[in-house]
Amino acid sequence: MNLISKSDHRITQRITVSLPHYLNFICNCFTGALCQKSAFKYPPSDLPEMPPCNFKPEEYKGMSKERMMEIRRQNCNPMTMKVTYYKKPVFIHQGYMQWLWDVDGRRYLDLFAGVATVSVGHCHPKVTAAAEQQLKRLWHTTNIYVYPPLHEYCEKLASYLPDPLKVIYLTNSGSEANDLAMLMARLHTGNFDIITFRGSYHGGSPQTMGLTSNAAYKYPIANGLGCTNTMCPDVFRGPWGGSHCRDSPVQTIRECGCAQGHCMANEHYIGQLKETFATSVPSQIAAFFGEPIQGVGGAVQYPKNYLKEAYKLVRERGGVCIADEVQTGFGRTGTHFWGFQGHDVIPDMVTMAKGIGNGFPMGAVVTTPEIAASFAKGVHFNTFGGNPVACAVASSVLDVIREDGAQQISLDVGTYLMTELAKLRDKYEIIGDVRGKGLQIGVEMVKDKVSRDPLPPQAMSEIFEDIKDMGVLIGKGGVYGQTFRIKPPMCITMEDADFFLAVFNKSIQSYMERT
Repeated sequence: MNLISKSDHRITQRITVSLPHYLNFICNCFTGALCQKSAFKYPPSDLPEMPPCNFKPEEYKGMSKERMMEIRRQNCNPMTMKVTYYKKPVFIHQGYMQWLWDVDGRRYLDLFAGVATVSVGHCHPKVTAAAEQQLKRLWHTTNIYVYPPLHEYCEKLASYLPDPLKVIYLTNSGSEANDLAMLMARLHTGNFDIITFRGSYHGGSPQTMGLTSNAAYKYPIANGLGCTNTMCPDVFRGPWGGSHCRDSPVQTIRECGCAQGHCMANEHYIGQLKETFATSVPSQIAAFFGEPIQGVGGAVQYPKNYLKEAYKLVRERGGVCIADEVQTGFGRTGTHFWGFQGHDVIPDMVTMAKGIGNGFPMGAVVTTPEIAASFAKGVHFNTFGGNPVACAVASSVLDVIREDGAQQISLDVGTYLMTELAKLRDKYEIIGDVRGKGLQIGVEMVKDKVSRDPLPPQAMSEIFEDIKDMGVLIGKGGVYGQTFRIKPPMCITMEDADFFLAVFNKSIQSYMERT
């Protein structure tokens, strides 16, 4: 058939194409979910409609997808291929706020935010402007000189933390921040052993690998000497749990016989921690590391008073308490700016990264003057920590969180999402649990609700792929890869939430029909 030149800039001349090629061409000319190739066997009109977006991405003119995959296999490290999401990978070209576009111009609603990292939106105009302004002024210098962005940012960040957490060390990643926190805790206490939860993730460096408790991230070499993992107080998958245990809009489906204000599950899990103290570590320890909500572990939440009691036990044994806020910080949980505040505790150290820079490589350790003094006995120097551009970006992120009401968005949209997802949990046997706070959400998939056995990887992948094909990107986590992770930029709307809910429902419905 003949195709006459159109206004679309990609058509510059009269061309002749076959009908199949023409239909494929039309699909590539639009960015909505309706035109995305899908695993489903019904017409595009049956797919949920993606919310509109006024932003127009640049046309991609780079190397081919085939060439990128060739380079990925030959020149990028092998782990790059190992961690690549999807059987048919997504080739990302551009992003704006909650949206991503691939090299073919297809648009996706990003509900994973580069692994809970893009806090206020891809290429947020105000953060981008702050970076551009600093790049024109000064790219790099170090702490051997005094430069305004470092001091402006440290003062601003400290204002968001309670006393006595006022001393800041800037790093380049969360692994680096946790590695530094381990060293500081050991120097300050004079003790060596550190306790973390099973299923936790605190980094992949040789030291933090010991804190991390997930076989997928372990190597068969000596690592993390002095790190002990205790039972994670998971009220859904763990041996104890009920229907009133956690600080979340949605509770588990497990029955609960506890009297009001009393949690037997919490008592049992604290008993397990005491057992760890009695059997696995010396009488004096260096630290306890805990995420307020487990991230890579699958948005796992603990009984409401667990951390408060655990902190008390740790301090009685000479240890310091460290809150890993890499994924929960900066308003993501909605009710509070920091995840630890939801547990009514004040840690001795707080580590952070990811959302701190909206995707710009940065991390931090915030601690007390007393612990900082113990660390000053030697010389600690970080060439890139506190880089002027990083500080300018991170400072702008704090401003945008406040100005855009990102924390309130997390609370409102996140609560709505979880409440509606709980309805799908009640509808489908394979959705075992919905949990989280704000926009830190996990949906745990099971074979059935009685056994709570994890949904097999192949089934998870089928659903995962279908969600992507309908225009939504989410993550996976959990020790067995059984939990879908929803951690979007904190700028999504109720309309976006409804779109995802329709997509998720469609994908589960389709899987159930196939099986």
